[in-house]
Amino acid sequence: MRSIVIVVFLVLGYFDVGVEGIESDEEKYSSKYDNIDYNEIIKSDRLLKNYVSCLMERGPCTPEANELKRVLPEALTTNCQKCTEPQKKGVFAVVKHMVHNKQDWWRELQSKYDPDGVYWEKYKDQWKAEYDI
Repeated sequence: MRSIVIVVFLVLGYFDVGVEGIESDEEKYSSKYDNIDYNEIIKSDRLLKNYVSCLMERGPCTPEANELKRVLPEALTTNCQKCTEPQKKGVFAVVKHMVHNKQDWWRELQSKYDPDGVYWEKYKDQWKAEYDI
């Protein structure tokens, strides 16, 4: 459980990286996907596996997953600052599920996107306090 950020950005794949406007004096990712049913993602091994396969370069990527790959470096370094509140809630629900229930996939993603645990160390206390991860 070194790096929670990986699955955060699995779900970010659903977010269009275009900016629709300014919220709270900073740019946010598009709110186009704010109404996604994250419980559906959590319940679907198929959906999660497809994202993991895409991110691990083992399988095809949906357009959303390709966007995820594109924004992942920025999102990791900024702790999802450009995410809207509904996106953050959904993202961390998926992260929590993966950390507690899909540890093999979680470890794979960690090994690729946070091999030294930099992001986990940077954000772990905040995530534990805010999202019970």
